Amino acid sequence: MLSLEYPPLVVGGIAAHVDGLSRAMQRAGHEVVVFSLHHPDQPDDAVVEGVRVLRADPGLPWLPDDDLVARMASVNHQLVQLSARLGDWKPQVVHAHDWLVAWAGDTLMSLLHVPLVATIHATERGRHGGHLPPGLPGAINSIEWWLTYQAREIIACSRFMVREVLDSFEVPSEKVHLVPNGVDTNRWNGAVSAPASQREPLVVAWGRVQYEKGFQVLARAMGELRLRVPDVRCVIAGRGTYLPELQSQIDMDGVSDIVHLAGFVPDDELHELLQRASCVVIPSLYEPFGIVALEGMAAGAPTIVARTGGLAEIVEGTDAGMLFEPGNHHELADRIGDVLADPTAADRMKVNAAALLGKTYTWDAVAVKTIEVYRSA
Repeated sequence: MLSLEYPPLVVGGIAAHVDGLSRAMQRAGHEVVVFSLHHPDQPDDAVVEGVRVLRADPGLPWLPDDDLVARMASVNHQLVQLSARLGDWKPQVVHAHDWLVAWAGDTLMSLLHVPLVATIHATERGRHGGHLPPGLPGAINSIEWWLTYQAREIIACSRFMVREVLDSFEVPSEKVHLVPNGVDTNRWNGAVSAPASQREPLVVAWGRVQYEKGFQVLARAMGELRLRVPDVRCVIAGRGTYLPELQSQIDMDGVSDIVHLAGFVPDDELHELLQRASCVVIPSLYEPFGIVALEGMAAGAPTIVARTGGLAEIVEGTDAGMLFEPGNHHELADRIGDVLADPTAADRMKVNAAALLGKTYTWDAVAVKTIEVYRSA
């Protein structure tokens, strides 16, 4: 597996996906090697729960930071070099996660004479609302197109993403397979032990702080909600390029006293936040899947998500969470108010969410479906 992020190097949801999937495959009796990037707290060659993780220290050539595509191509050169450490071991499949590792996936496919499988976790066109602004987005879209063409089989994590891949890249429908994300409930369950009636009016959200994640919608909802729930507070955890603009909006809206941007929050601190929280909110404007929704449910927090992309597919018709129209801060404020006002309904959502995760979203189940795709390749 090729992924630019692997814990503890975490940028978005891909790290959790590759980590959970690779460990589940190993439990099922498969040999898995992950190629990723160097992290100062980790050795560059280690075995993690049976999964061998090789990390490339990019070093040189390292091209200017203002040219993302050239920089990623440079990084992929280092990823390919990791194959020299494999010795006589040879994979049956190379699995590339998103465009960031497209070059390495294509090269290793040729060097090792094995099929390439690609998971498209999101598309650049989707991030920009179906359009491609001039410049970098068009270049990234071209690389995504090339990756889907070169791959023998393609995995998408939701029906929404299957449609997006088919519409964006004009690949044969039989080449695209739906395999959802999963969640490791053992890492999250037990974080919330108190019933809803005993928790404080705290709203928690986390993820990459980018415009499409919709945290600005949550901040506006909090401004409206404070009139109904005087003690309500909100913590938004995560890093990203939209952080300064989001802080400016929070300041201008006059909610900086109740909305706190916490930056990066380690898992233990996030679990502690969830233990006190009345609900988790995933306010994305664009979300191919939304693994954070599964994590919120696994932690036992009543979960409210935007009715968009894969998020809607997780929650619709399950009574495991609440939905609101993406971008509508009035409706979001109403849904948060509903959770705070009805602890019995909040506790019922927790029970339904636990059942949903156990039935559909375990990594062991995801691994079985992914192996089926490998066999097709």
